[in-house]
Amino acid sequence: MQDAVTITLTINGLTHTRAVDARLLLSDFLRHDLGLTGTHVGCEHGVCGACTILLDGRSARSCLTLAIQADGATIETVEGLGRMGDLGRLQQAFRDHHGLQCGFCTPGFLMTITDMLRHHPLETDDAIREALSGNICRCTGYQHIVDAVRELARARGPLT
Repeated sequence: MQDAVTITLTINGLTHTRAVDARLLLSDFLRHDLGLTGTHVGCEHGVCGACTILLDGRSARSCLTLAIQADGATIETVEGLGRMGDLGRLQQAFRDHHGLQCGFCTPGFLMTITDMLRHHPLETDDAIREALSGNICRCTGYQHIVDAVRELARARGPLT
């Protein structure tokens, strides 16, 4: 491997140390090196939001981030939202409100919403829609997603 750099990341609570090519995207590292395929790659330009993960607690586009830029970071992916066999509260709200259709964009929405619910009040539908504006879905009219987020924003508490 030319220009290999050793990185260490904590992903969904597990520490991983790997030698990676200096040009490897974080999305490719997560998907191909670690098998965390819930992080989807859509536009590869940071526009659609499908690749959104939490990097040190804040949403980030993994298709625009080099793996070496995340060295030492704590990362959460959609796989970390629920427990094996159990949906987290956010995932359950999406299910209850029919907030997904084909599911391709769903992991990015879930990670964006996780960040927003942890750090912002999201007290109105307009605030929820603004929070979701960086994620693109071609299947829904977003209303079901807004309904799911509204339920959680009102309930407050941990999302897992």
